[in-house]
Amino acid sequence: MAEDFTEQALGRLTTAGLLEAFTGMDAPAVQEMDGEYAARLLAQPNAFAVLTGHGCVSNPLMRWACKGFRPVDGDSGRGYNAFSGLGRLRGRYPMRTLVAPSRYDGRPAYTLIYRAFHSACGTLHMVDEVRRAAPGVYLGMGTWGFTDRQRRVPRPFLLTGPTAPYRQDVGRPRAGFVPGLRELPRHHA
Repeated sequence: MAEDFTEQALGRLTTAGLLEAFTGMDAPAVQEMDGEYAARLLAQPNAFAVLTGHGCVSNPLMRWACKGFRPVDGDSGRGYNAFSGLGRLRGRYPMRTLVAPSRYDGRPAYTLIYRAFHSACGTLHMVDEVRRAAPGVYLGMGTWGFTDRQRRVPRPFLLTGPTAPYRQDVGRPRAGFVPGLRELPRHHA
């Protein structure tokens, strides 16, 4: 059985330590991830990841608040990121969710595929993988990029909750989208 990690313990780990911990965790089921989960970045792997990560989620006008998820059926779901600013919470950057082999160790991970929808995150081939660190605490590894090398750089984040119900679906799906090697490299191996 995997060791439970508190959000405080995860907050003290380096990127390498977070990735090592991630490989010992189990994936939550699609049905488990239902509602909004408070979100924050953890230790980033390099200065570029710190700059781009905080630039995207710590904007004073729109600060990253949470991710929301809902199951669609037994195998997949939908989700969004929500940002707070100007007195309200807005859903952006939709994703399709499913459990798929992790790009890091091939074991199941709750996987968020942004390319399934039209958005900046989809254009960047962003994919997040999430595993359960403890009850109500989830460790995520975000990836994005145009090359395989770029998409192997883990950008850790923390989710806690659920803290609120899922609000509503956002975004426009890409017609005919089927995840490929950029999104699920281990699934096709």
